Amino acid sequence: MLKLTVNFIICSIGSSRLLCVYLCVALLWRVCGFKDLTFMRFLYKSLTGVIKMASAAKKPKLSTAATSLSNGISSKSNDIEEFMKKLQAKREETAVSILEYKFNKKRVRIVSQEQMVPDNCEGVVYWMSRDSRVQDNWAFLFAQKLALKNEVPLHVCFCLIAKYLDASVRQFDFLIKGLEKVAADCKKLNISFHLLEGSGDEVLPQWVVKHNIGAVVCDFNPLRVPLGWLEGVKKKLKKDVPLIQVDAHNIVPCWVASEKQEYSARTIRNKINSKLGEYLTEFPPVIKHPYTAKFEPEPIDWDEAIVSREADKNVGPVDWARPGYDNALKMLKSFLDQRLKVFATKRNDPTKDALSNLSPWFHFGQISVQRVALCIQEHKGKHTESVNAFLEEAIVRRELADNFCFYCEHYDSIKGASNWAQKTLDDHRKDKRSHIYTLEQLAKSETHDDLWNSAQIQLLKEGKMHGFLRMYWAKKILEWTPTPEDALKYSIYLNDHYSIDGRDPNGYVGCMWSVCGIHDQGWAERAVFGKIRYMNYEGCKRKFDIKAFIARYGGKVHKYVPKK
Repeated sequence: MLKLTVNFIICSIGSSRLLCVYLCVALLWRVCGFKDLTFMRFLYKSLTGVIKMASAAKKPKLSTAATSLSNGISSKSNDIEEFMKKLQAKREETAVSILEYKFNKKRVRIVSQEQMVPDNCEGVVYWMSRDSRVQDNWAFLFAQKLALKNEVPLHVCFCLIAKYLDASVRQFDFLIKGLEKVAADCKKLNISFHLLEGSGDEVLPQWVVKHNIGAVVCDFNPLRVPLGWLEGVKKKLKKDVPLIQVDAHNIVPCWVASEKQEYSARTIRNKINSKLGEYLTEFPPVIKHPYTAKFEPEPIDWDEAIVSREADKNVGPVDWARPGYDNALKMLKSFLDQRLKVFATKRNDPTKDALSNLSPWFHFGQISVQRVALCIQEHKGKHTESVNAFLEEAIVRRELADNFCFYCEHYDSIKGASNWAQKTLDDHRKDKRSHIYTLEQLAKSETHDDLWNSAQIQLLKEGKMHGFLRMYWAKKILEWTPTPEDALKYSIYLNDHYSIDGRDPNGYVGCMWSVCGIHDQGWAERAVFGKIRYMNYEGCKRKFDIKAFIARYGGKVHKYVPKK
């Protein structure tokens, strides 16, 4: 009877605050004269439990902090946690570990002559470079496979250089803060993470000798400088230590997709799409490693790692793109929930929020393109056109860019253009330019074109530029600089210096397409451009509301004063 009375009171107070607990307890104590402390404890716990439940029901729901370029990421933290759990469950359903998974050996290239891991070694190392993540990483998985098979500890090394091409602190900040999260993930999995100061060919071979490492697994990068590091490590490693490369960046490994430089998307599309059934598969998990290293990693001062880079500190981090796999998943979730449905129809409109905005995380390998493609595919029944359009860009066009940079030595030079393009640019080399701008004027958005200036301001402020405007932007640089060589040099510098995803095959191919006609065809001949595809202000007007874009970024018309 007494408990029924208590339950009635509990139901009556509903969501009242903590004061009600004390009032009710005091009232029952006084009126009923309770002496049973056990019952009073039951009463107190019951009342406080109901109040907590009621308060939780009315508590406002908090959104996560990561923001997209316009409306922000609205995915709630609980949603992201569930998303992460769902992805991990898929990995675990695929295999218990990489040992139980049938690894596709075509993802692997043996760089060294030696292939076998020495019996007396004390570890395997994954030399992380292009793909800064733990899960959904074929190179990481292959390294763990070797370590588990040989029953030795697994290490991860990242070789951090002081200066890289035209990168600014903006890019180093994104990279290093992402690596800090990778190190934390590795620690949870009993995998040692090491940040080595210097390029791979300078510091990795001696580290391998010092710690008796039996194999080096690295990821794949088609660019000139990383390929040079790879060649240097190959020469300096002990002959009995295998050096193995795994393409963890592309879905179809670059060397499998094609054995030659492809002319265009048309010539590589079927080569890639016909292989997706074999390569676009679910990942097994990287698991907690059962073998512990005999030595501790050197402590890392992450803040010092950023400030000690020899990079332009005036170009700092941006708020909308926060590094790490967790933030990449937030951006992906917001794309799936909010923007994928309009991607097919609105992706070429710079005034609309229709893009995935994932390029920074793709560039640094903080999320796998393959993982994103698997997630996007799940929406094909509902958003067929958008899914097809996204997969064309994320798979075919991206892998075409890697193909070009891997097979073309001059991927950032006029020498890398097709013969017809080199000829037409040379034929029009001496054509009179209506405007000539210096690199400094371009960087400061000081041209007569308010749309171009607004696009440049977007690049400076946000560390990215809308894809459609990147084409217009680079083609105008060709029109406003003394030579095609200057145009290519300036466009690559500005992209590499300010864009978070600069120094990337996609960036080089984008500039080469705009200036040199790579992966394009000849068009009607005109001054300066020759047969290179032309784009102009009026054409942009027909495509989207340029006034709205200019109003957003504030590009002004600067009076042109010809230099004498």
